[in-house]
Amino acid sequence: MSVIVVGLNHRTVPLEILERMTVNDAHLPKALDDLRSRENLSEAVVLSTCMRTEVYAVAARYHGAVQDVRKFLSELGFTAPEDFSDHLYSFHDEAAVAHLFRVASGLDSAVLGEGEVLGQVRAAWEKARELDAAGPVLSALFRHAVETGKRARAETSIARGTTSLSQAAVEMAARRLGSLDGRTILVLGAGDMGEGIAVALAGASDGARILVANRTWTRGAAVAARIGGEAIDFGSLGAVLEDVDVVLTTTGSPGVLLEASDVAGVVEARERDLLIVDIAVPRDVEPGVRDLEGVTLLDMDDLRRFAEAGMAGRRGEIVKVEAIITDEVRRYLDTVTAREAAPLVATLRDRAEQIRQGELARVASRLEGLDERERQAVEALTRGIVNKLLHEPTVRLKATAGSPQGDALGDALRTLFDLE
Repeated sequence: MSVIVVGLNHRTVPLEILERMTVNDAHLPKALDDLRSRENLSEAVVLSTCMRTEVYAVAARYHGAVQDVRKFLSELGFTAPEDFSDHLYSFHDEAAVAHLFRVASGLDSAVLGEGEVLGQVRAAWEKARELDAAGPVLSALFRHAVETGKRARAETSIARGTTSLSQAAVEMAARRLGSLDGRTILVLGAGDMGEGIAVALAGASDGARILVANRTWTRGAAVAARIGGEAIDFGSLGAVLEDVDVVLTTTGSPGVLLEASDVAGVVEARERDLLIVDIAVPRDVEPGVRDLEGVTLLDMDDLRRFAEAGMAGRRGEIVKVEAIITDEVRRYLDTVTAREAAPLVATLRDRAEQIRQGELARVASRLEGLDERERQAVEALTRGIVNKLLHEPTVRLKATAGSPQGDALGDALRTLFDLE
């Protein structure tokens, strides 16, 4: 059995394809159940964010498993496989482990050292575990990935400065307008990302009026209260858009919320330009809004370019983080191989102990004249012989566990010692 990852991310695929492959929270239980029903997949975790959609799985056959995930993504996005297959990446075993550890450490994010992705990795694993999709193999892997991400941020400066998409989106808006001070700003969506944007706005603008709109009023009101902003009704967006300078939107809506025709009607009633920053995937704003006069629309592609231009100061930390990842991958693999060998080693030693006890019982009548000290000496002698005989097979089995040689040695031991 192998661990694999198959996915698409912001570097490998255009935004219009990536957004089709997004798995939102509502669809996640069905997606995980679908994956586990595939012929070559058993355990599964789906990591779907605004930057990536990746499927981690325990696979019976690597190539068959990749095809299963490819078909899953095709059905998910109602997209022919040939339209995105060239954008897919896939890794197995050690390479899959290293990829997940890089993701958790923020090295595979648009914003280098991004902190939000670590929480997303943890949440994806916990949700899969709750739904019985992540078993012992993926749970051990994701637990170690979270530990690796924490270590990378604690022992290096990879998380210094702007290290969240929320902060980057606010900085991009401020750079475009010169300043957000005194502006009227609408935050559309109050999930984790929306809350992050609202908090970043509160710290980056002086005298700004911050409005928060969310489908669930209580959640929007809570976020607004936290930053000293104002909650507004989701159904009154049209009227609000006439009065704001900036819209930052990041909802989990499966479809467009602001269509070009809607925004065009609002623009006619405005006396100043409107900046919209849409970092939702799938997008909240119809791309055609970009063509409207008096409106500037920025999306995830723009944010990625902005973030790449501003992370030069943290690039020197990449080597340090990569060294941590290499160390943690080796530690993880050592743990896995030891875990794989442990049951067979225990069975082998149980079998040897049964034989030792049986032989002592067979000659028990001849040992009746021994005093307690002599009995202990016989016990120590026989145990020592067994331990010395099993030492080398045990060491070799543990050292080669998880490899073809280890599998061959394990099969030989089972046959030679009649182990089940």
